[in-house]
Amino acid sequence: MRPRSLPLRLADLAQALPRLLRTIRCSLITKLAIVSGVALMFFFFLWSSLNINAMKTLTTEATMSDMNRLGNTINLGLHYAMLTYAPETIREIIKSIGTQQGILSIRVYNKKGQIKYSNQLSEIDEITDIKEEACYVCHRTAPPQVHLALRERTRFFTDESGHPCIGILRPIENEPSCVNDACHVHPADKKILGLLDITVSQAANEATLASYTERNFLAALAVAGGTFLVLFLFTHLLVNRPVRTMIRATRAIAAGHTFRGVDLRQADEMGELGRAIDAMGREVLSKQAELVRQKNRYQDLFEHVPCTITVQDKNLRLISYNQAFADEFHVHPGQYCYKAYKGREEPCTNCPVIRTFDDGLPHANEEITLDRDGCKRTFFVSTSPMTDESGKVTSVMEISLDISESKFLEEELERSRMKYQAIFSCIPTALFVLSLDDLTILECNSRPQTLYGYEPGELLGTPFLALFDEPDIAPFEAAIRAERPIDRVRHRRKNGQHFFAAIRVSTAAFPGSQVYLASVTDITNRLETEQQLIQASKMATLGEMSTSVAHELNQPMTVIQTISDLLVRKVRKGQCVDQATLTEMAEGIGRHIARATGIINHMREFGRKADRHVAAVDLGAVFHRTFELFSQQLKLRNITVAFDIPEGLPPVAAQANPLEQVFMNLLLNARDAVDECYGPNSRPGDKRIAIAAGLETTGERQFVTASIADNGSGIAPEVLGRIFEPFFTTKEVGKGTGLGLSISYGIIKDYGGDIVAAAGPEGGARFTIRLPVWQEPGVTRD
Repeated sequence: MRPRSLPLRLADLAQALPRLLRTIRCSLITKLAIVSGVALMFFFFLWSSLNINAMKTLTTEATMSDMNRLGNTINLGLHYAMLTYAPETIREIIKSIGTQQGILSIRVYNKKGQIKYSNQLSEIDEITDIKEEACYVCHRTAPPQVHLALRERTRFFTDESGHPCIGILRPIENEPSCVNDACHVHPADKKILGLLDITVSQAANEATLASYTERNFLAALAVAGGTFLVLFLFTHLLVNRPVRTMIRATRAIAAGHTFRGVDLRQADEMGELGRAIDAMGREVLSKQAELVRQKNRYQDLFEHVPCTITVQDKNLRLISYNQAFADEFHVHPGQYCYKAYKGREEPCTNCPVIRTFDDGLPHANEEITLDRDGCKRTFFVSTSPMTDESGKVTSVMEISLDISESKFLEEELERSRMKYQAIFSCIPTALFVLSLDDLTILECNSRPQTLYGYEPGELLGTPFLALFDEPDIAPFEAAIRAERPIDRVRHRRKNGQHFFAAIRVSTAAFPGSQVYLASVTDITNRLETEQQLIQASKMATLGEMSTSVAHELNQPMTVIQTISDLLVRKVRKGQCVDQATLTEMAEGIGRHIARATGIINHMREFGRKADRHVAAVDLGAVFHRTFELFSQQLKLRNITVAFDIPEGLPPVAAQANPLEQVFMNLLLNARDAVDECYGPNSRPGDKRIAIAAGLETTGERQFVTASIADNGSGIAPEVLGRIFEPFFTTKEVGKGTGLGLSISYGIIKDYGGDIVAAAGPEGGARFTIRLPVWQEPGVTRD
């Protein structure tokens, strides 16, 4: 059995050896253990060697010192015997000392090298070769050396049994007692008389040193082994186990498994590393969870995006696709894309996937195909390359978006755009698209060509305000930006002629921004017609006022006639008129002639056509001038007129002549209303007309308000909404044209004001006029 098991054990050992070497190569703790163990053994054995060598040196030096003292002792013991020449005594001394343990020989040489005394009797009288080691120490120079150090006098050799020995030579020096004594014949010039040679065996010391060496090496081995075990244990606890823990944690992180943290309760670098790995693991775990969420989200997006996505290889085979593509085309992986999309047997012409494989760039185009029902469908197709680590395109992602409905809507939108473009171009008013920033003309229809004389392309990019022919265009710009209607403004044509226009502005959506849409209408003909109506109305009013005007003129003429008759009578009688009376008469004639002239000029000015230029007008002054034409007539009819017009009212933006016509129409209507209500038998104070004015502020604008109220029968509620309509009147046939209030409404609106009718405070009617305060050009009124 044993011969068979031995090869098996060797085979097992041969198989286990590579695993052991791999374990050593791949295990940090094993490497640290081996390196630290070898280092400890080396240093401990080095320490032991040095210690043993030091021990040897100390032992040798101690032996040499002892032998030197022994030599001195023997020399002192032989000194007296030699002086008394007692050979037997010398032999006994040497013999007695030579019997001590460890002493091999004690010899006394004379100067000729002859052994005179020795503890070994067989050596007495032998002559030693002077070149032997014992003698050669001194005789290697001529003359021989007298004084040598202990180290030079010591020799080391091995005896026949192989034990180490030490020999020490001590010179026997010549002394005065040896020279002067009668028994001696040594001359005084002899320094050395002989040598004392002592040899000692080192066998006992060698045994002791061997035992010490053995114990020392055993102790070193035990200390090294213990230290190695302690280091191994601490390395395992403080390094290997934490490293294993961190390795398991990092492998769990790498494998995507649950990370349970690294709990190293150490305050050293390994603990810092463990806490760093723990923080890193938790951060990686968080990032990994985020990546998983992102992956799931993108996978969900990939599967549920409202378009088809495929990944194709270089042969146009389907590698993968999303759920929308699978539901739409019912394909399987590996099928050709052109077969799946269009049922073709060959690739499409100008295929974007092939182009992406060729140049590595994204491509996009629109493709039209027929679905299973034969309906035309339009797809927007885009491709993107997918590369490997070397940058080579290995596959292409193709995204197809069904834009059939969008294409249909786009075509419908284009048809709608063309339709509205035709309407925009053919609308009878001039339309301008203006920028919000500087009112630059961005677009216009064809109407400005006939209205202004410009080609449409000439107006694009020019300021819209450049078409205005007004001294101050700031109010009109403010009106445009506030989207307020401009009822009348003067514009200039390309040839320099001007015309009057009405402008309406509103904001509209334009591609990329908001714009103003301005509609310009030529109202020149309408204004001329209105002027004719106004003039006709003036003439009618003058005809209606003829009686009142005649009465107004009759009063100053009567005064003048009376003064004239008085002067004629005085002249016929030959009477002289005193200077004071004559002066008074002349001044009276002048005043009444001036009054008559003023009435005639007022009527002439009232009947004249007014221009269209707006200026600053004092509303109170217009009221008083208008009232002068009616003052006597109203007085004769017992109509009381009360004025409440404060001083210092700001002027309004209007024209005096048309305003006078408005006030005249309102006064005539108030007169007729109170006359109709109270009749000719009224008492004084029954018929009343109140004229008032004031100032009001709306937002940032100021207005002057004027009202004319009467205590007549008032306006019926059912006709209140129609009183400003042309040719509408509540008077009897032949007493009114129905144009007075309509013309008054148009005049006030032309000046940017308002006129409203309501019930009066005394039960009659009250008409209120509201006109904007005049602003000097370039001046903004707070």
